[in-house]
Amino acid sequence: MTGIGCRFMCVMGGCVSIRSMGAILDAEVVWLDSDGAANFDALHSRVNDQSAVALAFDLMSLDGEDFRQEPYSERKAVLRKILRRTRRGIQYVEHAQDHGDRLFEAVCELGLEGIVSKRLDAPYRSGPSKTWIKVKNPKGGQRTGRFR
Repeated sequence: MTGIGCRFMCVMGGCVSIRSMGAILDAEVVWLDSDGAANFDALHSRVNDQSAVALAFDLMSLDGEDFRQEPYSERKAVLRKILRRTRRGIQYVEHAQDHGDRLFEAVCELGLEGIVSKRLDAPYRSGPSKTWIKVKNPKGGQRTGRFR
């Protein structure tokens, strides 16, 4: 095995545990510190590669079926279902539907980078879109989230 699969073996193990003929997920590979906070910088040196995880937050395709036109709420439900058996390597990222202002305030207090808000009825869009927005911590948080 070469390339990204060789570098992130734990993530590849999580991919293998997904019971499907093929899936395309929207995810970020990170290293989680002892508090469960995502740390992108820890991957620069490659020292932590073997314990990296993919944080999956959206689903684009499953078993050849294109999910990009489905509403975000449906894509998340299917994503949760296909990831429920994965033990390591890939983690499902929960979402919050209410009290975004309180969530953002807590994110900033924890020194996290920010939040991404998506419309539940929106199809998948890559790049800047009117259906999702990234709101960054004005204090420039370095940590990206807690996932344990």
